Amino acid sequence: MNLQSYPIASRSQTSKRGASIAKILLWLFVINLGIALGAGLYEASIELPQWLIALPESGYEWNAEAARQANTGLRFWVYVTTVPLTLLTVANAIAAWRSRGKVRVWWLIAVGMATVDRLFTFSYFVPTMIQLMSGTLPESEAVSIALQWVNLNHFRHLIVLLAWLAALKAFSLHARIIRSPHVQ
Repeated sequence: MNLQSYPIASRSQTSKRGASIAKILLWLFVINLGIALGAGLYEASIELPQWLIALPESGYEWNAEAARQANTGLRFWVYVTTVPLTLLTVANAIAAWRSRGKVRVWWLIAVGMATVDRLFTFSYFVPTMIQLMSGTLPESEAVSIALQWVNLNHFRHLIVLLAWLAALKAFSLHARIIRSPHVQ
């Protein structure tokens, strides 16, 4: 077997390939964060009021059955954020670390915010919703926990929004670098 018969990519080809992969990863990250934000706002506006019902006499009722029926965690979130956004966050962390200049700063901010979201999701939001959906909590405790979940969810939306905006900024800077390599 003659090794000379196998073409070896030049540094510029390898660099261009790496830039293309980085661009694709960043683009997928931007898209996924946008979908996660929109879907989170939709869930908070449309789905959540069916689970945590505001009563006319100024109280709340937790409807565990409605939350179980919707089961958005397994019917939607697992396919949008649980697996894809988590993997994209890790892949983008690697790509962002290898980048340079202003794009690196914005990209790492986006990755950092997405990492905070992922940590919040896995350590609090998922286990708490599983507990709420179990239907085993006393009503007053379920309502209290659900209200806390809702309030913290607003903060989570803000985190995802900031991650998305930072990723968009990184993407716009990345596009400029590819067009004009001297721009950082």
